[in-house]
Amino acid sequence: MALNLLHANDTAGTYPQSWYAATADTLPPFPTLEGDHSADVCVIGGGFTGLSAALHLAERGFRVTLLEAQRMGWGASGRNGGQVGSGQRRDQMELEKMVGRDDARHLWSLSQDAKALVKSLSETHGIDCAHKPGVAHVDWKAGDVADEHAYAEHLAKNYGYTKIKPLDRAAVCDLLGTDVYHGGTLDMGAAHIHPLNFALGLARAAQKAGVTLYEQSEVTGIQQGDPVTINTAKGKISASHLVIACNAYLGGLHEKTAARVMPINNFIVATEPLGQDGAEALIAQDVAIADSKFVVNYYRRSADHRLLFGGGETYSYRFPKDIRALVRKPMLEIYPQLKDVKLDYAWGGTLGITVNRMPYFGRIAPNILTASGYSGHGVALATLAGRITAAAIAGQAEDFDVMSRVPTIPFPGGRTLRYPSLVLAMSWYALRDRFGL
Repeated sequence: MALNLLHANDTAGTYPQSWYAATADTLPPFPTLEGDHSADVCVIGGGFTGLSAALHLAERGFRVTLLEAQRMGWGASGRNGGQVGSGQRRDQMELEKMVGRDDARHLWSLSQDAKALVKSLSETHGIDCAHKPGVAHVDWKAGDVADEHAYAEHLAKNYGYTKIKPLDRAAVCDLLGTDVYHGGTLDMGAAHIHPLNFALGLARAAQKAGVTLYEQSEVTGIQQGDPVTINTAKGKISASHLVIACNAYLGGLHEKTAARVMPINNFIVATEPLGQDGAEALIAQDVAIADSKFVVNYYRRSADHRLLFGGGETYSYRFPKDIRALVRKPMLEIYPQLKDVKLDYAWGGTLGITVNRMPYFGRIAPNILTASGYSGHGVALATLAGRITAAAIAGQAEDFDVMSRVPTIPFPGGRTLRYPSLVLAMSWYALRDRFGL
């Protein structure tokens, strides 16, 4: 049976001890599912995809029930770097070769819609998620800068996207209190948010729209059919349609999806408050940063003047005993001046990746849809996935079908060798980072 990471690293029913959880606009617990119930649509998963799908379905008049195994926003949706990035996980030049120019343009349009959707949902539903513009992509290697600048030019020339400006080494040094990078770009059409507050805001909006929400209601089995039956330890739902929105926490619920979406762990720390001057000495503008390493470093300032720094991956299913030590190492590569700064919070999360780093959208059965595998680019795209999945259930499947046409293949090795193969591949690329290859 596939390992279910719902129980591997965290206390059941409790948010991790993150800066996000400490500053969240919390919700009281929702009930656990008990007994037999029915719905037009059942959604499994209380992250961005599931909550967005439930909200948009309810707004279309469907009777919706959402089942979350832990708490709303408990998984990757409430633990990530909060970056609302432009584009898909693969760049447009790669996508043009992968799916053709027409679908590539459609994918770009969807990615633009995704960013706008995060902002509009926040505004429409009064979600206080500290939505702020700006994401800088900075290059660890001198040879990457020309490609980064050329891609910005490609987007401007071929997609009319002019919100990215090139940065030379001096400009990056002015932006960041470090000289380790060789250049990059600043995308003021991208943004960053407090992701847990956004997820909790979506839950409030979904409940207000009429969605029935259950927590600590882990799904133990799915019986396909019309209706489809969804079982938990204490109850079941009979539904005309099912949306599976579990991402890396799918476990053994659906083997075809699990074969294409592999869980990996990533980690974030939050420093002690540095004061406004101290925080601005590290990042002069209130923008988020992502660098070009294979194991990406991503970081930004918090509202209370901390540095939130993400870095370090592990390919064991278990979190390391000392997350602070793991993340401190890449943080000090960039900011050695923080060597004596206390790390007040340290937490891990599990995300889903695919072989080609593009999300997996699938129609498992005529009445069962799934979307997952955002590969670290999910704040905007997962939110959009919920909306276009809702549209597909309502009979408007064009956007869902475009996403589902993106080729996604199973990880090699089958059930037995799939995970060891991933470990070998990821470790190789991490070593290339370490030795500058």
